[in-house]
Amino acid sequence: MDYRKNVTRIYIIIFFHNLIPAYVIERIYWQDRGMTVMMVVLCEIVFAITIVISEIPTGIVADKFGRKKLLVLAGFLSMLEMIVLLFAYSFWTFAFAVFLAGIAGACVSGAMNALLYDSLAAGKQEDRFERIVGRINSIDFIAAILAALLGSVLGKRFGFEIPYILSAVSMFIAFVLTIFLHEPPREKLVHKTDVSKVRIKDYVIQSFSFYRSHPRLVSLLLQAMTVSAGITYLDEFWQLYLYETGYTILFFGVFSALISLARIPGNLLAARLLCYLKADTIVLLVLSMISVGFFMTAIFPGRIGVVVVICMFLASGVVEPVTVGYVHHRVSSSIRATVDSFQSLLERTISLFIGLGFGYIATKLSVVVGFAFLGAVSFLILGWYIVKSHPIKT
Repeated sequence: MDYRKNVTRIYIIIFFHNLIPAYVIERIYWQDRGMTVMMVVLCEIVFAITIVISEIPTGIVADKFGRKKLLVLAGFLSMLEMIVLLFAYSFWTFAFAVFLAGIAGACVSGAMNALLYDSLAAGKQEDRFERIVGRINSIDFIAAILAALLGSVLGKRFGFEIPYILSAVSMFIAFVLTIFLHEPPREKLVHKTDVSKVRIKDYVIQSFSFYRSHPRLVSLLLQAMTVSAGITYLDEFWQLYLYETGYTILFFGVFSALISLARIPGNLLAARLLCYLKADTIVLLVLSMISVGFFMTAIFPGRIGVVVVICMFLASGVVEPVTVGYVHHRVSSSIRATVDSFQSLLERTISLFIGLGFGYIATKLSVVVGFAFLGAVSFLILGWYIVKSHPIKT
């Protein structure tokens, strides 16, 4: 069987999974139904805690019983999430929808990249992994652009419910398409032991051993996760940032399309950049840009801040293909999903603690000041890495 066909199928699944018109009016929709900034952050924390609880178990299940099963489950839960949001009028209903999204995210985080890498490995094309990841992310953003343009117009003209109905339909299509994926072959764990006889703790032990034996990778991931956490909250709250600085909802669709478009070049060029720069150098440069960018959005709210936000998304597009490729080229396929899940778990944990500070400041003061806080956190991690790499001699 030609498992490389999975790549084409994943392209299509990613397109429909991200063709979600609801996202462009999401924060306004939530706010219109009584959700404050702090409530939204609490939902983000529910999401992060759900990830923390389910990330490692889903990664182990993916490695032990198969990645496709987890992807099918994730597709179903994502569809259900959109349906729940259509009927959400209270914090707990929104929190339940986010809980479903958390489980779906945990199922995907380890399984998708593992299935993709092993599908390429079956055809001896592992060297294409970063390029494929970049293309997948670009398809993600192209779908997001189309969805943003559609969602802002529909939301303005017909109300906020129509974009959510269309989003549920798109998630249903993505769910159906996951059923047609094929499970690629994998290596055995622990001296070629039959997978069915491998103990769950062996996956955990092997994953910890992998990270302990790659300290440089851990340092790179910490920087990449700081970038990811900052971009996550930028992505979640740019709508309120624009709203606070005087932009109308009609501009939201255009801006959402712009930031999605801005992420495409970095994803497509990441593999080529690795020909000239080391992975940790690339991530360090991006972290530096993000740190400066957050402070500029706070110092210059308005047109300059909007341009800076676009530049931040442009720079961040490089990070995921670089870091994901760095990990997967070094890990055995037998624990690939579990290792990916550990990485996602740590990323969500970092995002959770940063989100607590951001949510408190954004609620008490403003989203603009909250972005300054994100800049300060990024600078702290940047400073830590520089001191660690170049200790002061006494």
